[in-house]
Amino acid sequence: MNETQISFFSDYLTAAIRLSIPLGFAALGGMWSERSGVLNIALEGMLLTGAFVSASVAFISNNAWLGLIIGTITGGLVGLLHAYFSVTLKINQIVSALGINLSVTGLTAFLSRIIFSRGNINTLPNFSFFEVLNRSKLQWFLFPENLFILLLILLIIASSYLLFYTNFGLSVRAVGQYPLAAETAGISVDWIRYGCVLLSGILCGLGGAYLALVHIQYFAEGIVAGKGYIALAAVIFGRWHPLGIMGACFLFGATEALQLRIQTFNLNIPYQFLNMLPYLVALLALLGLGGKASPPTALGVAYNKESRD
Repeated sequence: MNETQISFFSDYLTAAIRLSIPLGFAALGGMWSERSGVLNIALEGMLLTGAFVSASVAFISNNAWLGLIIGTITGGLVGLLHAYFSVTLKINQIVSALGINLSVTGLTAFLSRIIFSRGNINTLPNFSFFEVLNRSKLQWFLFPENLFILLLILLIIASSYLLFYTNFGLSVRAVGQYPLAAETAGISVDWIRYGCVLLSGILCGLGGAYLALVHIQYFAEGIVAGKGYIALAAVIFGRWHPLGIMGACFLFGATEALQLRIQTFNLNIPYQFLNMLPYLVALLALLGLGGKASPPTALGVAYNKESRD
């Protein structure tokens, strides 16, 4: 390959990785929630919450780190809300998630017009790093994307270890498969589910903060653009396993990067059709082209202690 081809593929790979990062955080969160038995279509709303809150706080305070922290925490609070509806009130989990998505969409659209109406939303602050990095071999860490990539890799490793090699992971899998047996063994089904949905919200908040503060560097209505639903497809396509999920996220990220590059070739293809490409791939994944996926047995089923046999 010549230098032009090498440069093209290098840029394409970089773009695919960057577009995979918010999907990766959200999909890992969705995996923990669904492994515990709580269906989480609210990934979209949690991502949007993280993006909006992090951008708003960073814009108002002129501090990207503060925006990242508060955006991540707020995503966790939305996760707690979904857990309260699904676990405590035992509302249908799909209804709860859709209610959160619709409410967050309307609320962030309204508030964003108030918060960003008097300023330039393209001037969100950058992440500041210690100047010593400029004079050391740690300059790789000066790029926020690289820090988030490293964090995502660590989370993949940690999630795999926790889920399959620890008592906590065994408890999560037991609650998602056989909640009655898990409770008989002394495991609190409600606490496990609360913890996993909370973790799901935190990871989605982190992904949303990356989207607003690093990848796009501003907030606008529709910034998430269905990425929460694609992340949910990645959870199913990856068969609720961290490594499989990351492979699916990279596939969807690479598809999105591909459609963006096809648009630059002036092929006289309506851009609306190209924009459909990532969602089409996600739809094909949901239809089972990646093999039959077996979800946790108790996924989407509210556990009621009073209804035990």
